Amino acid sequence: MDGSIAQTKLVEITGCRQSYHKDSSSDLLVLDDVNLTLHTGEIVGLLGRSGSGKSTLLRIVSGLLTPTAGSVKWRGKDLHGPADGVAMVFQSFALFPWLTVDENVELGLEAQGVPKAEREKRAEAAIDLIGLGGYESAYPKELSGGMRQRVGLARALVVHPDLLLMDEPFSALDVLTAETLRTDLVELWSEGKLPIKSILMVTHNIEEAVLMCDRILVFSSNPGRVASELAVPLPHPRNRNEPAFRQLVDDIYALMTRRPVVHASAVPTPSAEAGFATPLAPVSTNLMAGLIEALAQAPYDGKADLPALAAVLQLEADELLPMGEALQLLRLGELADGDLHLTEAGMAFAHADTDGRKDIFAAALRAHVPLVAAIRRTLDERWNHRASAVRFRDELEDHMSPDYAEDTLRTAIAWGRYAELFSYDEEAAQFSLEDIDTTG
Repeated sequence: MDGSIAQTKLVEITGCRQSYHKDSSSDLLVLDDVNLTLHTGEIVGLLGRSGSGKSTLLRIVSGLLTPTAGSVKWRGKDLHGPADGVAMVFQSFALFPWLTVDENVELGLEAQGVPKAEREKRAEAAIDLIGLGGYESAYPKELSGGMRQRVGLARALVVHPDLLLMDEPFSALDVLTAETLRTDLVELWSEGKLPIKSILMVTHNIEEAVLMCDRILVFSSNPGRVASELAVPLPHPRNRNEPAFRQLVDDIYALMTRRPVVHASAVPTPSAEAGFATPLAPVSTNLMAGLIEALAQAPYDGKADLPALAAVLQLEADELLPMGEALQLLRLGELADGDLHLTEAGMAFAHADTDGRKDIFAAALRAHVPLVAAIRRTLDERWNHRASAVRFRDELEDHMSPDYAEDTLRTAIAWGRYAELFSYDEEAAQFSLEDIDTTG
């Protein structure tokens, strides 16, 4: 970015806390004690897993959402309502299909009451800037995904905002299109051609964050907190293959695989303390088995560096980490310092036949996933060996959002069925031991 712009504070968030009221029990805490200062002349990335509250924080910065607690300042003044001078680019393009490229781009200017001649002039400049000259009269359905996202960028830039917010803007694009768009955007930023002062972007792609950002805030989850902040001192354009770039990626993977710190303010209920309400990521047993098989073979022989593994398997951190954490939960694998290695049980699983794998998985579920163990225990104790899923879903919702509860229960069902610990009737939403061998 052009160094002529003085470094001044645009956004200052202190002690931000966001929770949502639930009818059945205590409030759901999404963000807790988040602090963020954003200056002019920098690109800052909010990096973390899906569900860590990054997009919620972006809405707070924009003024579209008022936090439950904490202060939000925009240009030094308390923010109340939508911030003037902020524009946003969305993951889903969010274009109006009945409007042309030109009309979509002019929309924000029209809402501001800008005269038609000025609207047309600024829209043309923005469209040319982001490389869509000649497509002014095209409709969104006639454009590729990358071109539609360029329209979204032009629409945001045409109002000349001080701050551009980007919510996973490249995640809906194919790999090559996303890379081209990132490169073009960084080049325009570095050359001072973008009519903005700062960019705040949400991503779960580690390499994307290192490629584009000057600072990265790494979020932990449940609730979302800033676990780490890293400066990226590399000049643009950045080379993914340079040792310093790879080291930063490795460092971030290591940060994201550290065991979470238990905060004194987080007092668990007895059920949560027992692990019953531990959220389960929707990772399929097929994916886990495939990952175990890959790790057990050469060249890994049971241990792999996560960035290298992600590159070989063509997985992003947000896809690979839940798989590794599922293996860690089941004690089939261990995540540490950016590496994933198989435990003895994991190696035994890799070399077992189908029945042997199910036995190992069943033992792991009984020992380490209290929700699955509780379902099976309930079925064993009841005279008819049946139980409604509603009972378990309700208990989960006492400790997490309905969406997390649903994902957790669906994962428990899938894992338990694979291990042949119980059957499940989808239509009746009922667990049973029908067709299950209970003699083992």
